This record gives sequence, C-alpha cells and structure tokens, in this order.
Amino acid sequence: MRLLHTSDWHLGRSFHRENLIDAQAVFLDHLVDTIETHRVDVVVVAGDLYDRALPPVDAVRLFDRALSRIRATGARAVLISGNHDSMARMSFATDLIDASGVHLRSSLDGVGTPVLIDDDHGPVAFYGIPYLEPEIARHHWDLPERGHPAAIGHAMDLVRADLAERPGTRSVVLSHAFVTGGEPSDSERDIAVGGAAHVPASVYDGVDYVALGHLHGRQTITPSVRYSGSPLAYSFSEERHVKGCWLVDLNADGLAGAEFVASPVPRPLARIRGRIEDLLTRPEWSSYTGHWLQVTLTDARRPAHPMDRLRERFPHTLLLEFAPEGAAPENRPVAASIADRGEREVVADFVEWARGTPVTAEETALVHAAIEQVRIQEGTR
Repeated sequence: MRLLHTSDWHLGRSFHRENLIDAQAVFLDHLVDTIETHRVDVVVVAGDLYDRALPPVDAVRLFDRALSRIRATGARAVLISGNHDSMARMSFATDLIDASGVHLRSSLDGVGTPVLIDDDHGPVAFYGIPYLEPEIARHHWDLPERGHPAAIGHAMDLVRADLAERPGTRSVVLSHAFVTGGEPSDSERDIAVGGAAHVPASVYDGVDYVALGHLHGRQTITPSVRYSGSPLAYSFSEERHVKGCWLVDLNADGLAGAEFVASPVPRPLARIRGRIEDLLTRPEWSSYTGHWLQVTLTDARRPAHPMDRLRERFPHTLLLEFAPEGAAPENRPVAASIADRGEREVVADFVEWARGTPVTAEETALVHAAIEQVRIQEGTR
C-alpha cells in the first residue's frame, strides 16, 4: 500500500495580507498529479485543513473540490482536524462521508476506532487522533493529569488496545501534536496552554507509521514518526524549508520506506538587510526582485517613505523593520512582530509597555485562565 502523507493546508490563510488561495489551489493540483503519477492508494492529511474554525467560502469550496478530485483518482482519504479547525464542525455527517471513501476523524469518541483499508497483504488500520485540547480531553476521558502527554497518551492506549484485538494488522496513526525534538517555525499557533505542550515520540510506540501534523517544516523524528510540514510557507522563518509530502510504502511487514516529494513554490521568500541606498542600487540585490521579502533597514536615521521606495525595486516587499547600525538595543516595541510569540507573552508585553511594570503572578494566572477558557470555547464551536 502506498500512502501520501500531507498536513497543515491552512486553506483560507493569507501571507502578510497576500491572498494565498490561488497558490493553495496550485498545490492541490500538484497533490492530485502526485496521487496519479505515483499510484497512491491512501491520502492521509494530519490536521489544520483550514486556517480557522469558520473558514471563508472560497476555502470551503477549494476543500470540497480537493476531496472530490482525490476520490476521482481512486485513492481513499483519511483526515483529522487540527488546532485551527473546528472539532465540532469537522465531525459533521462523518458516517455519510465515510461511505464515499473519505474518512474525516474529528471527534474524541472515534479515537481508537480505525478505518480499515485492505491491500494484497490484508487490512491496514488507520487511527485518527485529532488535535486534543487538553482540558476538553481531560474531562471527556476523566484523566487524572493535565496536558498534551496525558491526552495523547490515553488516545494511544485506546489505539493499542484496539490493535491488540487485530493480530497481524498493520497500523497508521494520524496525530496533530508537538512532538519533542521537532523544530517549530513562526507560523504555528501556540498550544502551550493547558499543561505540558510537548509529547515524546515514544508515546506512539507500537504502530507502523505515524503521520504528524502541526509543525510546518518536514521532519523525521524517527524513521516511522514524521512531519510532512505545510505545503506552503506561512512565515519568513520558513524561507529555507523544502515543502511537500511524504510518499510512504507499507509492505506485508509494515513500513517499507518513505520518499519526499517537493511541492511547487508560488514565490520564494527571503529576509534581507542593509542601508536603503545599497539595497536600491547595488547589483547583488537584483536577484531578490521576485521574492516575497522581509526587509530590515540599518540606516542610522529612518529614511523617508521607505516602503514606497523599496517596492519600486522589490515590488513584493511585505515586511519592513528598522535596526540602525550602532544604535543601542531598544526595548521590544508593542507593535513588533508577534508571529513567534504566544498569547500570554503578547499580553505581558503589552501590559509592561502600557504601564512600565511587568505583570504580576496574579495577573499572569488570570491571563492564563482567560486564554484557556477561550481555547475550550473554540474547541467546542
């Protein structure tokens, strides 16, 4: 059996106000071509299908077309919801959808119940573990501990218990989580609220392949535990990522190998820095005129109309920062980029900026409780 492991489509997401729906459509064209060219039997999508719980209409239409096209190739599809998706909305009409050969797992009740797909060697059990909001999972399963390790550990106990009743059955787990040893980027949403965020790779022991989602860079945690990463770059920290999907082969004994297939790049990314006159006139910068750019200007004094001037040579400049050469480091301004910071850090920064003193322990606890409550409400929308 041949699998195509992908994740983190984030349909409907923009990149610093650049609409990516056309680039996402090109990726899905590539996905369908890959399925046909490599004779893929099952497509596994490990969460974050959409970028938010209430996706825009064009993203929903694109997703609908993608599923229809995948099935038209003859491949089956197994998908889970991620932390950007609505668990409740994504679990709608799953029994009806199952009958079409598309298997979307977005409910805690379904954890431990596999989708069984046969090949010449017998059945393969696909277990979907959607993103588990720790507090929701703790109350649902009456867990004694908080955090992601407890939630995913219990989910995997359910998987192994079911698998024990199926001797000789090969197994694939889809999971949306932050596995210890993985390298994050700036574009993943923080999931630290609700206890420990990281889970050890050993929690997935006992299955043949684990298709991970959440981290946006392709990564091999162990030979059988991998992230495919997002198909497109969603932050400038991903400028050196190679985006794509894993082609995974299962033989009669389990995992036989994995090969990475790169995705098309809609526009390369780069981060450049220097004095504005150098950037605008020196020939070595001409190779960046077609890139999406984050530009850091190092002029001693902030130049007039810098973005307008930069876009004359670099029309796809998206972010502009200033770091004057020789200047003493400044305190992080409240308007600084927040892409790489969690919600609690952002709130703490704002409070300190607004009143000049750090947040207290009591205030930190209130912020933590408020953010966790919002997470729980979003998880049940």
